[in-house]
Amino acid sequence: MLIGLDAEFGHKGSTSAQAVMQGMQIAVDEINLAGGVLEGRKLELVICDNQSIPAIAVDNLRVLADRTDLVGVFGAKFSPVVLEWLPVAHELNLPIFAPWSAADGITDHHYHPSYSFRLSLKDSWAAPVLLRFALAERQARRVGLLLPNTSWGRSNLAALRREARHLGITLVGERSYNWGDNSLLEQYQDLRSMGAEAIILIANEVEGTILVKEVAALPKKQRLPIISHWGVTGGNFALLTGEALKQVDFSVIQTYSFIDAASPAAKRILAALKANYSIENARKLQSPVGVAHAYDLTHLVARAINKAGSTDRRKIRDALEQLEPYDGLIQHYAQPFTPQRHDALSPKQAFMARYDEDGALVRIPWSQP
Repeated sequence: MLIGLDAEFGHKGSTSAQAVMQGMQIAVDEINLAGGVLEGRKLELVICDNQSIPAIAVDNLRVLADRTDLVGVFGAKFSPVVLEWLPVAHELNLPIFAPWSAADGITDHHYHPSYSFRLSLKDSWAAPVLLRFALAERQARRVGLLLPNTSWGRSNLAALRREARHLGITLVGERSYNWGDNSLLEQYQDLRSMGAEAIILIANEVEGTILVKEVAALPKKQRLPIISHWGVTGGNFALLTGEALKQVDFSVIQTYSFIDAASPAAKRILAALKANYSIENARKLQSPVGVAHAYDLTHLVARAINKAGSTDRRKIRDALEQLEPYDGLIQHYAQPFTPQRHDALSPKQAFMARYDEDGALVRIPWSQP
């Protein structure tokens, strides 16, 4: 029995696809060791590379859907990919799973019944955390937004505008960039000249690296705090930015850390990461949320297969909405999904982190209001 993963393996510098694959494979190994699904059938991953390009991803989804024993397909970090999947998945009645991508529209859409399920952050949950952190921890009431000209950028822009009004924070300006731009300094300086006291950055590791290096090269008084969405953690950001990162006040949103986790599940996963992928310890793990989310979500899919008693995709979709409580790695899921809610996490999992001297992502102590 097959579970698909179509992810950005060919995207230069990506660690997100690999992290999702690792979390899925560790869960699959545990499930198979415990007897598999449907009284003895083994699960197997089938993997495709979409290079982060939505058109390739849509083609891959159709190819995977033709596999008779395939029960569903996981994506990875890039929201535009999963958003482009939606019409195809609902045309084919194929469950799709989001263990990282955060755009609200992945689960908030008009398709009914919905075949998209997420265990991840949502942009509308990230916005209040990013802005409250700016206000409470960086004393910034005037904030500038730097976002990509993509569906993910637009999802964040809408959420940040709503939340800024609610918190009484002034958005002094919004500047966009395109994937592949080789400088973000003009947009940054525009926002600074408008009076921004901090920058909310929506970016992946490539553009985040460009900005950090450019800001680090400025005089110290021109370096504003950068409060970032988690796309930058989908690559080896500390390595890419090098010494520049130490010159910039940079923080990033997260939902899970293996570093401060002591549960049996966390210890099992860290042992498997060391044995199978030569990741020595939690501090060496590049994209922890990808591993954690994919691990829990794969276990939930296996439970849905057993509950459905079948490989029928419609029955598995229905079963996902009726799952019993599950003690996962990230949290206890009282009911992971319901007919009205296809997001397994909630805003309470979100926290802010920073890169430590050794490149590890560590939690920033902060009592959220």
